[in-house]
Amino acid sequence: MRGAAAAFRFQPLKQGNMMTLEPLLTAPAVVQVHAFGAMAGFALGLVQILAPKGTLPHKSIGLVWIGIMAVVGISSIFIQHPVEPGDPFWKRFSPIHLFTLLTAYALIQGGWLLIRGGPALRFHSRPFIGLFIGGLIVAGVLSFLPGRIMHQVAFGG
Repeated sequence: MRGAAAAFRFQPLKQGNMMTLEPLLTAPAVVQVHAFGAMAGFALGLVQILAPKGTLPHKSIGLVWIGIMAVVGISSIFIQHPVEPGDPFWKRFSPIHLFTLLTAYALIQGGWLLIRGGPALRFHSRPFIGLFIGGLIVAGVLSFLPGRIMHQVAFGG
C-alpha cells in the first residue's frame, strides 16, 4: 500500500501500548465512581431499553438506573481542570461538563413524568433515552479522546 491508503491500514498495538485498567484504578476516587457508575448505567440502560416494559423488573431496574445516573451526574461536577489562583470559576470545567446539565434535566423531567403517572407515564422514556444516548453514548465516546483517562485505559499510556 502506498500513499493515503497506507495511513489507514490496520496497525496492531505496539508493545507497551496495551489496554490496562491501571490509569482508572489509580485515578482519584471521584473519577473511579464516575467511570464505573457510567459503565453500570450503560449496562442497565441497555437492559431497560431491550427488556419488556411495565414489569416489576423494569420498574426496579429503572429506579436503580436513575440513582446511578444521579451519582454519575453529581460526581462529574467534582472532576475539574486545575486552575491558577484568580482564574474564573468556570475555567474548572470543560465542554463535556455540559452533559452534567443534560443529566440533571433528563432525570428531573423523566422523574416528574413517572411521578405524575397516568397519560404522562408513556412519555417518561423520552428524557431517559435522550440521557442514555447523549450522556452515556456521546459523552462516553468523548471520554476516549486523547488526554483523557479512558483513552489511557483503552490505548495505553
